[in-house]
Amino acid sequence: MTMAEGGSMTGTGYTLVIGDKNYSSWSLRPWLAIKACGAPFEEERIRLRQADSKAEIFRHSPSGKVPALKTDIGVIYDSLSIMEYLAEQHPEAKLWPESREARAAARSISAEMHAGFQALRNDMPMDLISQLPMPEMNEVLDNNIRRIITVWHDTRERFGQGGPFLLGAFTNADAMYAPVATRFRTYGAPLADFGDDGTAAAYVETIYAMPEMADWRRGAETEMRERGLV
Repeated sequence: MTMAEGGSMTGTGYTLVIGDKNYSSWSLRPWLAIKACGAPFEEERIRLRQADSKAEIFRHSPSGKVPALKTDIGVIYDSLSIMEYLAEQHPEAKLWPESREARAAARSISAEMHAGFQALRNDMPMDLISQLPMPEMNEVLDNNIRRIITVWHDTRERFGQGGPFLLGAFTNADAMYAPVATRFRTYGAPLADFGDDGTAAAYVETIYAMPEMADWRRGAETEMRERGLV
């Protein structure tokens, strides 16, 4: 677990340092996880893409990146590390499935998301409140989209009987893939053209139906209005 000295919790719970809600997919992931825990927390937001953004982030995170979670034992940084910590501290939230098989699958697809899909990140960056055209397709991006659709289909088929999320109930795996759902909506991705049988499209709707996603989107809209960008 990545951790640095000098972190602190507020009197009401954790402090989660995040970037712009419209753009920061990595911030959205642990934000959804901590919401699922029901743990009190405060947000500390840093405006990205500014001359002083990196310096501001370094004030909170030794990696120079958001998100970072301030706790009573220090600062935990990197989205997946934060989510692992939350799962340990809040077992009642079941951020990883109880079944050993399902838990292994959830961790595997979460790690795959964490480490891969670079073409998707580069060519279809998160821009939550916008409607943008699909980028010019290339083989790597095509493969990224098809692989995500396969992950969603196979995971739902194996473990999704208990609810609408990837493994039935909401888990860290859904937090990891939620920003992908926003990309598919932002760019109007024709999922059927990439082999979707309807499972991926339904999963995008499931993510957007979450009250937490509506809350995050309102925050993104507020931020963009404050900057005169909408």
